[in-house]
Amino acid sequence: MADKVKGAADGPEVNDIGLDVQPPAESCKDGNCPWHGTLPVRGTQLTGTVKSAKMQGTVVVEREYLKYIPKYERYEKRTSRYLAHAPPCMQAKAGDQVGIMECRPLSKRVSFVVVENRK
Repeated sequence: MADKVKGAADGPEVNDIGLDVQPPAESCKDGNCPWHGTLPVRGTQLTGTVKSAKMQGTVVVEREYLKYIPKYERYEKRTSRYLAHAPPCMQAKAGDQVGIMECRPLSKRVSFVVVENRK
C-alpha cells in the first residue's frame, strides 16, 4: 500500500498517494480517504467546481470543456457532472474548486474521490 509520511507543517501522518498536491491540514478517520484511509487512487485526474454538497459524504463536481465541431469549424462549450466522495478532512463546499481522482467504485455512481480543495 501507500507509505506513511508526515503531513505539511508537522501535521497528522498521511499516505503518499503519488500526486504533487498538498495533503490536508486536518486528519479524519474515514476509511475511504486517500490521505488517511486505505483507498488507492488511479487513472484520471480532473479539476472542477463543486455544484452541490447536500449528500452525506458526496459532492457533485461539474467540469466545463470545449468540443470541436468540424462542420462549423468552431468549438462548443460542454459540461460533465461527476459524483465524488468527499472525505471530512477536505471540507468541500458548493463553489469550491476541487481536484478529483478516479478510484474503485464506492457506490453505483461514485467512482471518484476529492484529493485537493483549492477553495
